[in-house]
Amino acid sequence: MSAAHNPPVSRHNLSKWALEHPALTRYLLVVLMVLGFFAYFQLGQDEDPPFTFRAMVIQTHWPGATAEQVAEQVTSRIERTLQEVPFADKIDSYSKPGQSQIIFQLDDSSPPAQVQQLWYTVRKKVGDMAWQLPQGVRGPFFIDDFGDVYGVIYALSGPGYSPAELKAQAERVRQQLLRVPDVAKVELFGVQQERLYIEAPQQRLSQLGLNMNQVLAQLGQQNAVAAAGSVHGDGEQVRVRVQGQFGALEDLRAMPIQAASGQQLRLGDIAQVWRGYEDPPSVKVRFEGQPVIALGISMAKGGDIVALGQALHAQAEAIGQALPAGMALRNVQDQPEAVTSAVGEFVKVLIEAVAIVLAVSFLSLGLHKRAGAAPLWRRYTLDMRPGLVVAITIPLVLSLTFLVMLYWGIGLHKISLGSLIIALGLLVDDAIIAVEMMVRKMEEGYDKFRSALFAYDITAKPMLTGTLITAAGFLPIGIARSTTGEYTFAIFGVTVVALLLSWIVSVYFVPYLGVLLLKPPAPGAHGEVYDTPFYQRFRRLLDWCLVHRWLTTFATLALFALGLVGMAKVQQQFFPDSNRAEIMVDLWLPEGASFQAIEDVALRAEQTLAAQPGVRNVATWIGSGTPRFYLPLDQIFPQSNVAQFIVQPHSLQERDALLRSLPQTLAEHLPEVRARIKLLPMGPPVPYPVQFKVIGPEPATLRARADEVKAIMSAHAHMRGVNDNWNERIKTWRLDIDQDKALALGVNSQSIARGTQMILEGETIGQYREDDQLIPIVLRPPPAERDSLTALGNAYINTSFGGAIPLSQIATARMDWEWGVLWRSNRQYAITVQGDVTAGQQGATVTNALLPALRALERQWHADGQQEYRIEVAGAIAESAKGSASIAAGVPLMLFIIFTLLVIQLRSFSRALLVFLTGPLGIAGIAAALLATGRPFGFVALLGVIALMGMIQRNAVILIDQIELERAAGTPAWDAILNAATHRLRPIALTAAAAVLAMIPLSRSVFWGPMATAIMGGLIVATVLTLLALPALYALLFRVRRETPAAPGSAA
Repeated sequence: MSAAHNPPVSRHNLSKWALEHPALTRYLLVVLMVLGFFAYFQLGQDEDPPFTFRAMVIQTHWPGATAEQVAEQVTSRIERTLQEVPFADKIDSYSKPGQSQIIFQLDDSSPPAQVQQLWYTVRKKVGDMAWQLPQGVRGPFFIDDFGDVYGVIYALSGPGYSPAELKAQAERVRQQLLRVPDVAKVELFGVQQERLYIEAPQQRLSQLGLNMNQVLAQLGQQNAVAAAGSVHGDGEQVRVRVQGQFGALEDLRAMPIQAASGQQLRLGDIAQVWRGYEDPPSVKVRFEGQPVIALGISMAKGGDIVALGQALHAQAEAIGQALPAGMALRNVQDQPEAVTSAVGEFVKVLIEAVAIVLAVSFLSLGLHKRAGAAPLWRRYTLDMRPGLVVAITIPLVLSLTFLVMLYWGIGLHKISLGSLIIALGLLVDDAIIAVEMMVRKMEEGYDKFRSALFAYDITAKPMLTGTLITAAGFLPIGIARSTTGEYTFAIFGVTVVALLLSWIVSVYFVPYLGVLLLKPPAPGAHGEVYDTPFYQRFRRLLDWCLVHRWLTTFATLALFALGLVGMAKVQQQFFPDSNRAEIMVDLWLPEGASFQAIEDVALRAEQTLAAQPGVRNVATWIGSGTPRFYLPLDQIFPQSNVAQFIVQPHSLQERDALLRSLPQTLAEHLPEVRARIKLLPMGPPVPYPVQFKVIGPEPATLRARADEVKAIMSAHAHMRGVNDNWNERIKTWRLDIDQDKALALGVNSQSIARGTQMILEGETIGQYREDDQLIPIVLRPPPAERDSLTALGNAYINTSFGGAIPLSQIATARMDWEWGVLWRSNRQYAITVQGDVTAGQQGATVTNALLPALRALERQWHADGQQEYRIEVAGAIAESAKGSASIAAGVPLMLFIIFTLLVIQLRSFSRALLVFLTGPLGIAGIAAALLATGRPFGFVALLGVIALMGMIQRNAVILIDQIELERAAGTPAWDAILNAATHRLRPIALTAAAAVLAMIPLSRSVFWGPMATAIMGGLIVATVLTLLALPALYALLFRVRRETPAAPGSAA
């Protein structure tokens, strides 16, 4: 073989080392694939990637205070303290009569490992200032497990059983479920708490010369647990126990009560004593039309939700068989089933993508045209061997990637699986380039061994540079310091690992496989590979572009500008709705509605929903939203005017039909409620797609300003269900006290308030102790004396002199209105006006359409002297901006790394700059693809577009590097451009085709579809421009002329 066919080999040739140690190479090939196979089955499975919930809830109670008093005296003081906590970001709060709730959020940049320490800091700081809160405030209470996910929920039902019996059984079931491995916590929802009620008519007490306070005192003294001392003697200590506490309901009924006359009566003679339940209830849960107790199961950190689901279902089946007759344990939410289905669907998509990539590899690398004329079906031959080499690298790279994922703790979920499919279209690029180079050199007469070594010498460094550039395109995702970045981190982790491993496989294993499998061409088959009609037509087209370089450049810039215009017309999106089947239905009554009112509405709604075609079952939460059974779920806190339903359809098709029909159905059957129908979201939770915060210092004026904003939003054609979070004012019955008369009669405002509290709601006088339960004992009048305002007017108030006087003697009652809820944001009063958008619209698009009118309204306020009132954008667009800002913060580093790699590879600032500027060339294809398919440009699509820059620059650096190799070999510059583009046409087109076609299965995904569509469109256009426009730009920049060949490197 001539020296030309056997050029010298570089000293550090990894391919040569692999070929010289075939036993070790074979061993590593087999072992790594086997280890990767087993690693795949060790990877944890979940629906979403884990991300840190940086939110804590702080609750306080101040009985008797108005919403404004709670806001100013309690909420504001705690908020001021929270501002001192490191990484404090958002402090949202709402104050209601008698209660306060603060949602404290840490900044997205707070390190996940420090979050628990920061919660300790919150507890300490707020606990230290608790003494500054008004007297009578209970709390603060802290909830830092706000982000726990109850992925599996069971419903325990038992028609004919009492709520107490159901609770006792639920506790036993809970203990059994806690024994299942990887179960972290089991919570009970919908438990009806027991009470012992003593209902004493005031008229009967008055006849005996008694009042409620005296009965309360006698009962409390009798049931108290107090130390009675110990007797010490004879070396022993004997404790003294005083009997008399209530051991049974009959003990309470038999308790002696002394009347004013000295007569002793049994409590049961003067009051009705009975065992019941909390009235009104706090939360009720129903499933399939029956009252139930729900058991929510949270998985331990790092567990496998699918394995947990299998263990839980086995345990639940065993529990169900042991339940008393009539009781049943049924599944309400089954996240393992959803994960199994989602992972199975993604694996199917992955297999489809592998099949497509393999087809591309086999056809592009092995399809050859026969010489001479022949029928079409005999005109081509297919050599499977080159494609087989590439085919073997796919499971090898995936196996290595699974090993790294197992080491890093990255499980299988929608982000990592989608990333694997994205990586699949890229990881074969290096293998295709290496195999294509070997095949080409063998066609030129090289032997297999030398072809492999030549492929390393020529392609290894450019491939490594290209791989690093592509990987750098994903860098902003990896270093984004935000919840959104944390949620999408696996896109960076999985894709970059797969890309780097693909380069290692391409330079170490591919040469070995090529030598082992590739077939040398037949003797005499050597010839000019590129002397075919196709390549000749391509050279003529490229030559035309070089001659008309200015026109080509102008057309490229015009196409880029057209892409920018097109992107402005693409709808914007944060994250799409989930493709899970559940439909969430929220029902709201006006602020101040009773629990009984919302329960009546919920029962009607439940019947209506269950009767709809396609509905499998309905789960109902009354007085609260559902627990967080799905990680991105936006929770509704307990409130007496809300109910939430999980409607489970039979299929996604029936889900979509229900989404269209339910709004009208509920409006017809429940016209008095505000209903909202929604799907489960994806990504970090956002309550509404369109939200604006109206902020100002004075609640009444702020209410008026928010109503103006609401009117503008309601008038927009694409808005529906516009509401705000302050809701309606609530009725209040105010008692104006004649203080002089009250003082003379021995009463004051505090005793009057306590007396009315006793009359209307009763008072807890102690606890009934039964086994491990503490059941409150409540003393109150019977229903006829406490369930109407008339009864309150006729009520008697105890005096300090031992008597009782009618309330009407010292007080005048009047009806009034007050704030039912006051929301604040970062210590300022804020009303959030919010709403959903019509079908086919995106929240960001509608938000941007509303902004001009709202900014004009804001300017009008300021012109009227109300500069302290303003409008802030919230909702999906605000969260998207925050996530995008965290990604944008990493773009400068990405650009720096890419440009540095280009300078190192090309050894020229000007050439590196030329390649660098090709990054945005795909914008026209992105816009065209998104507009043609109607896909929105979401956050995930943005990540894809940023990464696309690296893919485009990878192809560009391969082409420019080839031009310089041609020029260094003495080829005139004009011919060097033509030869380089012709030689690199096939590998560039093949790698682009592999990446584009691998995205086809992924483009069907709700979550990944916009990103796949954007990459496909952008890469197609960019590949064409790389092969035609980039050479013209090169010729223009370096003044290349056909008649004057330039010296190599002259433009450097």
